[in-house]
Amino acid sequence: MDKINYYRTDLIDESDEFVKHQSDREENKLKKMSGIKVEEQVIGRIKSTTVKVTAEGQEEIGKAKGTYVTLTIPTLAVHETDELQKLCKLVVEKMDALIKEKVQGKVGKLLFVGLGNPDITPDAVGPITMDSVKEIIPDYYEADDSGVMVYAPGVTIQTGLETASFVKAIVDEGKPDVLIVVDALAARSSSRLCRTIQLTDTGIHPGSGVGNSRKELSEQSLGIPVIAIGVPTVVDGPVLVADAIDTMFGYIAAKIEEEGMPSSKLATGRFPQRSTKDADRTSLAPIFGDWSSWTHDERIQLFEEVLTSQELSTFISPKEIDSWVAQYASALSSSLMDWVHKVKA
Repeated sequence: MDKINYYRTDLIDESDEFVKHQSDREENKLKKMSGIKVEEQVIGRIKSTTVKVTAEGQEEIGKAKGTYVTLTIPTLAVHETDELQKLCKLVVEKMDALIKEKVQGKVGKLLFVGLGNPDITPDAVGPITMDSVKEIIPDYYEADDSGVMVYAPGVTIQTGLETASFVKAIVDEGKPDVLIVVDALAARSSSRLCRTIQLTDTGIHPGSGVGNSRKELSEQSLGIPVIAIGVPTVVDGPVLVADAIDTMFGYIAAKIEEEGMPSSKLATGRFPQRSTKDADRTSLAPIFGDWSSWTHDERIQLFEEVLTSQELSTFISPKEIDSWVAQYASALSSSLMDWVHKVKA
């Protein structure tokens, strides 16, 4: 099977070049690239990955020059609102640091833009966040002018115009010092859905993660610093199928291993749950044949080819997506408003 890169993702640490270097043998190769600097740290339950890409690095990994910060809580559950609030507060702290690198002195006018379709839940993080952020506009409105502007332009299919055209017109008229964009993203792995936030000073290409890329919003196109905050809410259908099969293979392999353990003789019901990631899968060959030895990437490629040819290409979101979007919009808007009050004080 010829190798084709089918992945659609907005997250830099899921880009093809990063994933290729996740093996033990090559784990340090990416970090040694002269055009890329990677810093990782753990803050409580939050894993933080900061990637700085130079002009040289841009050619090496195909991502725009700039800084990318990815924050994730791998085990985050939808009811953990306190942890989500901590995640969003950290995002805003990182955002503040990026803005200080771009803007000398006190921040002047701010423009907040929420991208996405408010009528489609997985795409509504941006617009719903703006619904709350706009409440602070009166606090900074003086003499027919406002120090804070908030806008949700919708999507091209609703307006007939490019989102970038709307935003460019507002930037030209309102003359903000910084543009902060909030949008929904696509992920490469189902485990990242609604558990990760990416922050970057490179701007954003609306719709790029789902194969519907529009004109970019960036410092190059608008003439002002652009900070993009994105939450992955959808994953490509073939990726989810491959993830499910990988989980199933791991589970079956683990149960086969446990059958030979003395502890299994004591079990009166289901085997105790344990990690299945490292289970020996060679025992699956008699059951599933060579397919069980395929790599995760090879299975994704097969499903992509089959589903696309049958016009079954889909993007999938978690079943709790309504709650996730509401929680993220609430936590992000609260953190952003607190930050505005701080920098405007």
